[in-house]
Order: sequence, then C-alpha cells, then structure tokens
Amino acid sequence: MFNGKSILVTGGTGSFGKRFIRRVLAESSPERVIVYSRDELKQYELSQLFPEAEFPSLRYFLGDVRDRNRLARALTGVDIVIHAAALKHVTAAEYNPFEFVKTNVMGAENLIDTCIDAGVEKVVALSTDKASNPINLYGATKLCSDKLFVAGNSYAGRSKTRFSVVRYGNVMGSRGSVIPFFLSCRSKGVLPITDDRMTRFWITLDQGIELVMAALEQMQGGEIFVPKIPSMKVVDLAAALAPECRLEMIGIRPGEKLHECMITEDDAPHTLEHPGHYVVLPAIHNWYLDPKRHQGGKPVPPGFRYSSELNTQWLSGDELMQILSGYELRGAELVRKDEAVPSRRELPAEMN
Repeated sequence: MFNGKSILVTGGTGSFGKRFIRRVLAESSPERVIVYSRDELKQYELSQLFPEAEFPSLRYFLGDVRDRNRLARALTGVDIVIHAAALKHVTAAEYNPFEFVKTNVMGAENLIDTCIDAGVEKVVALSTDKASNPINLYGATKLCSDKLFVAGNSYAGRSKTRFSVVRYGNVMGSRGSVIPFFLSCRSKGVLPITDDRMTRFWITLDQGIELVMAALEQMQGGEIFVPKIPSMKVVDLAAALAPECRLEMIGIRPGEKLHECMITEDDAPHTLEHPGHYVVLPAIHNWYLDPKRHQGGKPVPPGFRYSSELNTQWLSGDELMQILSGYELRGAELVRKDEAVPSRRELPAEMN
C-alpha cells in the first residue's frame, strides 16, 4: 500500500506519528515520508532515531495546520495523508477554547481544502471517543472536525481525494494520558481519582495503527472506523498500576465524563459490524444506503450504543500489566523498551 507512495503525517512527532512512521519504514518502501509538525526540537530528536543515511525517504517539514499556505507547499506530490495533529487536553480546552477551534476545526478545513487542491488520494483523520455526544470543548471540536472530513468527500466532487476517520478511546501510554501520570505519582503514595465510577475505552498505539491501516485499505470515503476494544474502570487501572498507593477522590474536572461513547443510538441505523471493528457509514446524501459500501458488514440492532460502561469486553489488571510489561516510562509517555532514544548529548548546544 505504501510502496512508491509519498505519505505526509501531520503531528508526525507525536506518540502516534512516531510509531506509525517506524511501522511504515520497517514494512514498506515509500518514496517519501513527510513529518509535518511545528516543534523543531522534536523533529531533531526524531531525526536522531531515523538517521538520513539509513532512511533517505524521510523528510521534515516545519509547519502548523493553521497555516494553509504552508500545508499547500508540504502537500505537493503527496499521495496519502494521516492527520494526527490536534490539541487534545480536555481541561486546557475549557480554558483556551479559541486555540482548540483554530487547530482542531480550522486546521481540519485547511487540510481538506489543500488535499483536494493537491490531488491527494487518501486522507485518514484521527478522532476520539470524546467526539461522540461531546460535553467538552475538545470533544466538540473533534466532532466538528469529523463532520468536516466526512463532508470533504462532497467538496472533492469529481477529484480523486477521499477522506475517512478513525475513532478510538484512550491510548495507553501516550503523552498526557493517565497511565504515565499514575506511574509518575507512585512515589507520592497517593493517586488522585476524579470519580470511582468512571470507565474508559483502552487501546494500544499499535492497535491504533492497525485500525488506520485497515481504514486505508477499506475506505471509500466518508466512513468512521471504530475498533472493538476493551473497557476498564479507572479505579481498577489505578489498583493495577500502583496497588501500594491510596486513592484520593478529587471530583470530576471541567468537561470530564463518567463514561465515554464511540457510537450513539443515532448512528446505529447506518452502522455496520465487522469482526474486529464497526464502520459508521456517512448519512450525508444517504450514502449509507449504497449497497456497494462495505459488503460483508452486519447492521447493528436498533438502539445500539457502544459505550465504555456497557462494553462486553473488559480489561483485567493482570491483562493490563502484561500489555505494559514491554514498555517503560520516558518523560510523559510510555514507549517500547526496544525503541532507541536519542541521547541529549547528541543535541546541539542551543537545543539542550
């Protein structure tokens, strides 16, 4: 799928972007893999993991999705785009709403327009369970973004550009997620818990990448791909990570839900179930009525709802720790133990 192709990853220096790029370079022979992000230090650190001599197809492009002109320049000759750039901290969104709108909504519009103009073949945008029935600003911006990418297939008209979305839950160990946070709190002997009833969906970075790969292979344009993944209570997560710690209830934070949902009852009439995932077909223009779309999928029952507290798959503490046994805490994220990390001594003095 990637051999001979030019791939651009927005937010390419983030947790997902780094793992996705590693996977693509290890398993295929792309013409170019372009890292599009706004942090020069993270780009430099990534270049230490993937030296130019060994990975001549890798490119680095400083830019922001808010900058349409810069995006247009970066997309020249690109075939596939993975859109992972976003502002995503729930509480920060409540206090900085305009910044989240500029990146998550206006950035999505910029990417859609420039991808169509550049003749990009496929675009897969990463979304979140918080975009389904959102109660917080972050979720609302991602819902708007999802709608934009679905409608982008209409904007594309007769051009070859097609857009789809992948939506999944909390990523184990990504920067800013609760698992690295709990691990960093263990030395204090106390873990802060917002509510002991809270549940969340959980997915690994590698599972997220598998979903993106499946979406790229199956997409016809306008679908939202949702994986079947387990749920876990946050108190059970805390007990598994730090059984020696006391749990302190601090109350739900601004914009936080007790439970997350990835498919609502309103989406059920145009949702198909596959063995490992669901596909929410686009309702726009009644595209979901097209019998050629995703043959083999089974319609979900009326009133179907896929939410973390009603899930049929649950992750035990032992299963969680088995998954995490291959990872270690580096800064604010968990990474595979076998992944190299650039030495700070290798960085130029002005970046140290």
